[in-house]
Amino acid sequence: MIVKPTTAELLEKTGENKFCLVIATAKRARQISNGSERLVNSDERSTVTVAAEELAEGRVKIC
Repeated sequence: MIVKPTTAELLEKTGENKFCLVIATAKRARQISNGSERLVNSDERSTVTVAAEELAEGRVKIC
């Protein structure tokens, strides 16, 4: 479960496009799972949460 950043905060980055948010988060989480370097300094184990943090900080392009 993603606690921070919130879904509402992430949706602001996509222009309220839920589809783009889901696709971008899943794609980035998969990349992290496959060994890509994390773009944020986080102790979080969940790749989905790390991907969401990267999206919130603008380190990953969304759609």
